[in-house]
Amino acid sequence: MSADADWRLKRATAADAAALSLVASACFLETFAGILQGADIVAHCAKANHPDAFRDWAEAAASRVVVAEIANGAAPIGYSVLTTPDLPAVETGADDIELRRIYTLSRAHGTGLGPALMAQALLDARGLGCKRMLLGVYAGNDRARAFYQKQGFAKVGERQYQVGATLCDDVIYALQL
Repeated sequence: MSADADWRLKRATAADAAALSLVASACFLETFAGILQGADIVAHCAKANHPDAFRDWAEAAASRVVVAEIANGAAPIGYSVLTTPDLPAVETGADDIELRRIYTLSRAHGTGLGPALMAQALLDARGLGCKRMLLGVYAGNDRARAFYQKQGFAKVGERQYQVGATLCDDVIYALQL
């Protein structure tokens, strides 16, 4: 997993948990600062981006975690996580997988990293024998929604989730693999 760029992709292991926790929190902060309350972002990141979560995902047979790193020095700048679906608003089957997370730091926008992470996630999902990929995205994140639609994802549902004091609306997308 590498790219002809100043970054590279690699399959994450439990040893990458701290780096993934850091880049996940940085990406969430970059994405939602000005949309969500700062205290809610910090609390969410402390809970949802804990290194133990990334360690568990990296070690799970049904999950795939990829970390994107700067080629010179291996600093993390993005990541993706595939897991067993946890989308109660949509009927799921044994052949489904959820793209639980896919983020890059803004410095990597326009470098091809997002499409490379997505291409790797699709390869990994097919390699796991999955037939459909699902994902949830904040309804107000027009950039991400346009990216998913460009990749061929179609809306299949909606859900709400709580981040601190804020109730957020998500759009759920699916792609047949």
